[in-house]
Amino acid sequence: MKKLDFEQKIEKSKEILEALMDPEITLEKSVKLYKEGMRELAEATKLLEEAKLEFERYQPLSTEEEDSLS
Repeated sequence: MKKLDFEQKIEKSKEILEALMDPEITLEKSVKLYKEGMRELAEATKLLEEAKLEFERYQPLSTEEEDSLS
């Protein structure tokens, strides 16, 4: 199974949420979908955190940090 990117994980989570809203869904299927949705959201959160850390790593130093290095 290929790894999904952040946007695909969010879209997959939305699809799962829609499926969970089906009044005809069985308990077994709803539990399975719930677990899958939570896993997708956890992975999306991890991707978002990793992107945030990478972004922060490449931000220019603030003026205060630059002054302390001089």
